[in-house]
Amino acid sequence: MTASLDRLTELRRALPVTAAATFVVALLVPVWKIAFEAPQYPDGLLVELYAYPRLGGDYAEVQALNHYVGFYYPDPVFVDPNYAVHPDAIAAPEWILGPVVFLAVAAAGVFVALAPTDRKLRLGLLGQLIGATVAFVGTFAIVQYRLYQAGHALGEDAPVVGVEEFTPPLLGGYEIANISGVAWFGPGGYLAGAGFLLLVVAFLLRDSRVTIGEAAGAVRDRLSGSRDEDGDGDAEEIGPTAEEAVETRTGDGSDAGVH
Repeated sequence: MTASLDRLTELRRALPVTAAATFVVALLVPVWKIAFEAPQYPDGLLVELYAYPRLGGDYAEVQALNHYVGFYYPDPVFVDPNYAVHPDAIAAPEWILGPVVFLAVAAAGVFVALAPTDRKLRLGLLGQLIGATVAFVGTFAIVQYRLYQAGHALGEDAPVVGVEEFTPPLLGGYEIANISGVAWFGPGGYLAGAGFLLLVVAFLLRDSRVTIGEAAGAVRDRLSGSRDEDGDGDAEEIGPTAEEAVETRTGDGSDAGVH
């Protein structure tokens, strides 16, 4: 048991566990946000979206604003969100699977960190990185597709007529009629991104046994140009120190004088 806990201090094992914690915390805060500007709201509006069917911020005001151009929040289908679903809203049943994706990647991180052998650990780190990449890229693609659908299914009974179909970006700005918006990561999105980067670093360290306590020393040794060939976090001695070299030369000279 002690040996297993000691192994968890290796960065290549500790980082996936830390990443798992960030993915779990990301579920508690908004992962995405959109800031709106419109003449009716000079101070602007903000809508925050969670990884599950829930909105935060000024979503009620934005819902009323979107009604003018016939753009509606998605319908999660299987659950009742905390906002009114318009009959013409596009269906996005996969929204309820957001927590499943985050928790699955988090659980995989803990599972990989407990791998009993180096070989299984390396394979696990590779598999998790690939899986996390597929999961998050797939999520991005699905969300962008739903945004495309919503922007190309504007309500025909909208008060403002003549509004052309558009595609809101997942990240970036757009403008429709006299309403402009900028979409970007929320706190949960940044946490998820940080967790993914930790998985990348863990994979890069897959052959190193450097521990958390040795990390600072390893960085210092790397910056000073010394080497850690056996992966134990300690710099290897390449040759005699300067003091040893001087003593050796002095000793050789003394011996020569005696003879």
